[in-house]
Parts: sequence; structure tokens; C-alpha cells
Amino acid sequence: MAVCRPIVNVFKVDGAPSGMTIKMPAVFSAPLRSDLLNFVHDQMRKNSRQPYAVSAKAGHQTSAESWGTGRAVARIPRVRGGGTHRSGQGAFGNMCRGGHMFAPTKVWRRWHKRINVQQRRYAMCSAIAATGVPALVMARGHRIDRLPEVPLVISDEIESVKKTKEAVKVLKSVKAWSDIQKVYNSQRFRAGRGKMRNRRRIQKRGPIIIFRKDDGITRAFRNIPGVTLINVNVLNLLKLAPGGHMGRLALWSAGAFRQLDKLYGTWKTPSLKKSGFHLPQPKMTNSDLGRLLHCREVTSVLKPRRLHLQRPGPKVKKNPLKNIQALLKLNPFAIGEKNMRIARQRYVEKMKAKKREELKRKAEAISVPPENKAKKVKSEKSVKA
Repeated sequence: MAVCRPIVNVFKVDGAPSGMTIKMPAVFSAPLRSDLLNFVHDQMRKNSRQPYAVSAKAGHQTSAESWGTGRAVARIPRVRGGGTHRSGQGAFGNMCRGGHMFAPTKVWRRWHKRINVQQRRYAMCSAIAATGVPALVMARGHRIDRLPEVPLVISDEIESVKKTKEAVKVLKSVKAWSDIQKVYNSQRFRAGRGKMRNRRRIQKRGPIIIFRKDDGITRAFRNIPGVTLINVNVLNLLKLAPGGHMGRLALWSAGAFRQLDKLYGTWKTPSLKKSGFHLPQPKMTNSDLGRLLHCREVTSVLKPRRLHLQRPGPKVKKNPLKNIQALLKLNPFAIGEKNMRIARQRYVEKMKAKKREELKRKAEAISVPPENKAKKVKSEKSVKA
């Protein structure tokens, strides 16, 4: 949303303050929607295009027919006849010399675009509001260092200026001539093929002069390079925001400036000229979000800032068949089952070891010969004696 002052001073054609003030129209506080303005500008420019297409007969003005298969050549249609290099050459195809182009252009292409009325009006409100923001005007390249005010409102005497030398004098008096000098310095030849198409010279844009009644102002200013004149009742987005860039330097007549509230209305009253149109309401009355978040009224009801907050790392999925903690989350009785399996396994191992010992003793008893066994018994008896 553009921030604007409540009143605007009116200057005479000689540059001196007239002592009159005008209330700032509400449209200068409209939201600045550069995205919407760019879209509407792009669609509007398409409405001035002229259809173009190649001839329907192009590439087909010859007699040709395919030779078919069996001749070891491509099946493209070939020119009939003989006695010339042209006979036997390929025809019609877009890969052939003298053939038609791929996807020939047609005049029934959708050249023009329909734009919603509300979108057009919203974009125009944004363009008007941007002319009152000095930062946007300077960012667009206009020389406004010596200008007394932005937007600049001149008394209705400017509408009665009839001579170009008087118009130059007015621009110099209100300190706007430096922007015209910028236009003079930017005049140059166009780069590219446009020089051959009646577009040889190019130059930058100067100020736009918006008036209410034409008493000679158009004839006086029209020969000054870069200057655009337009009636306030028929404002054009293509002239108020050339190239889709908002912030063109605008010089208003007092009558045209007063007309804006009737054309676009205020937030309390609808427009008198445009049926069903209400001035777009900004989503935020104060768009300085950082200042709002750090003001005392907001910070006093918020929790204190948490320092050294450990951010969780990337979540790793753990396998419950290998991780007991993950398994216990799924089955709290898993630890008891695991202990029972361990105890059963130990018991089985103990029984297996006991059985192995018994088998080992039996194997030793079978492997000893009878005589060795008798000697062994005697030796045991002697030891006992």
C-alpha cells in the first residue's frame, strides 16, 4: 500500500505556489500490485496485434507425386518431368527446398485476449498510486531531484497553453525539464532489423501530462520528445505504466486531480463513473511486518524467545527386529518373551552338554579291552589297599 500525505499543493504555470491545496485522492493509497499490473499490461498489448500467416498455397505450387517404393530413394513427392535440375527433386515437405514450412501459421490464431474488468481497474489503481511514490518514480529512471512535490499538480492554466515554447517554459518553471533533457540524451538508432521497418530511432519515456479539458494543451506539448498527453477520463495503463513498470512521472492538472475521487471513489463511497466498482482494500494497513512483530504491544504477550533450541535431526527409521527399544514400542511384552527364550536356550544347552558327557563316558567304557580292564581293576584295588 502506498503511503501518501493528506493534501497536495497546487503550483502555477510559472512554478510558484498558488496557495491552493487539494485533498489527496484515495486512489493514491491503493495497494501496489506489480504482479497484477504486469499481467494486465501483457494482455492489453496483445490486443493491438495484427494477424499474419503464410500463403495457403506456399510450398504446394508444383506438380509432384511420390515414386513409391522399389527405387532406393525416399518416398517424398518428387517433381514431374525432365530436362531440368528441378525434375526429380523432392517437393511439398518441410525438409525440401521450395516446400511448405512445418505447421504453417494461420490467421485464425487467438490473437487478442479478454481481461476481467475488475483486474483492469485494479491494475489502473496500482499504476496511479505508484505515480505518487517518489522512490518508484526514481527507480524507473525519471529525474525528479529538483521537483517540488510528487505527485505534481499544476493549476488549470496549463490546459490553456497553446504554443510549444510556452509549454517548454512551463516544464522549466516546475523543474521538470531535466527529465526531458534525459530523453534528448537517450535518442539513438535502434539495434537490429527494426531499422528497416520504419522503427529507426528510439528514446526513453518522459513525463505524462494528465488533463481534464483540452484547450490547446495537446497541440502545445505533443512535439516535445518523450511527453505523453492523456485525458483523465480515458486513462490508459499502457501509457501510465509503459513496459509494465509502474512509477511513471505524472504531471496533473488541478481539474484532473479532483476528478480521481469521482472516477475511482474512496473506501467510503463507490465510484460515480464506474458501476459496481469499489476501491481495492489493502490486506494490511501497515505492511512493515518486522516492526509489528517487534513492537512492545506484541512482544509483551508472547512467550520469551527460546535460546539454544536443538533442532531434531533427520528421522531414521529403526528396525524393530534388530533394535529392542523400537520393538518394545510395538510390543511391550517382547522383553518377557525374550527372557523366556534365553532361559529355554540355556536349559537346552545345559541338557545337551550333560548328554554329551554321558555319551563320552559310555564310549570310553566300550573302547577299553578286557585284560586292560582287569589290570585296571587290580591297580585300583592295590591303590585302595
